[in-house]
Amino acid sequence: MKKHLLGCVLLISVLGFSQEKKSDSIVVVPKWKIVGQFSFLFNQSTFTDWKAGGDNTIAGNVGINYDLNYKSGRWNWDNRIITVYGLSDIKDAGVRKTNDNFEYNSLLGLKYNKYWFMSFFLNIKTQYTKGYDYKTTPRTLVSDFFAPAYLSFGPGMLWKRSDEITVNIAPATSRFTFVSNEFSGKYGVDPGENVKFALGFSLSAYFNFKITSNISMQNIIAMYSNYLQRAQNVDLDYRVRFTIDVNKYMDVELLFHTLIDDNASSKVQFKEIFGLGLKYIFHKR
Repeated sequence: MKKHLLGCVLLISVLGFSQEKKSDSIVVVPKWKIVGQFSFLFNQSTFTDWKAGGDNTIAGNVGINYDLNYKSGRWNWDNRIITVYGLSDIKDAGVRKTNDNFEYNSLLGLKYNKYWFMSFFLNIKTQYTKGYDYKTTPRTLVSDFFAPAYLSFGPGMLWKRSDEITVNIAPATSRFTFVSNEFSGKYGVDPGENVKFALGFSLSAYFNFKITSNISMQNIIAMYSNYLQRAQNVDLDYRVRFTIDVNKYMDVELLFHTLIDDNASSKVQFKEIFGLGLKYIFHKR
């Protein structure tokens, strides 16, 4: 009798979970949506007896972007992984790193009206390999794996119109900057230390939309103000990427990336990448 009763309870539980349930007029359907994109940008320049001058160059960038979004009733959990690595081979200069980035974003939200959520976010940024300043002789080491690395997290409020339009406001964000012994005293970390703590205001936004049927524009914005030190100096990380679809497996990409961080540099940092790329996109629901 107990076995039959247990079996009925389990059957009811499974059936109840697999069907749509309504609680406070919200449909509970646990669901993952995964979108991944692999891209490879390549460009080459070759000069033979070119009187205006020029160096033979081969360059490539490999990028992987993953969006993993989960919804269940009032809960919303968005995860985004952005990673890219690029190299160039310039005649007489050798192989140099042109792009190196790893970033993980996680945003958990509990819905309380149509577009607003109570939220908690986590963000990690770093790079894979050593980076050099080639303007100096000899070249100067300026970065390495997890040096620097940035870890940010905190509670806040999320406005989410869709998976393509979100704004998160976190007025009590903890931020840790990590460096190795070699970079102690740089990137805002005090000399002799390997970690710097900051508490401040964070705003992050994501806008992705179609300009035409084959042209899309992706915007990723992150702003941070440290209450504990020079709060008026706002760090800015802004990326805008235009993608022109040629066909299912090829596109043209144009990326603009702007960084303002007085702990890393007193100047505005700017990067632009343009090229014809191979891509592969998969969806899983």
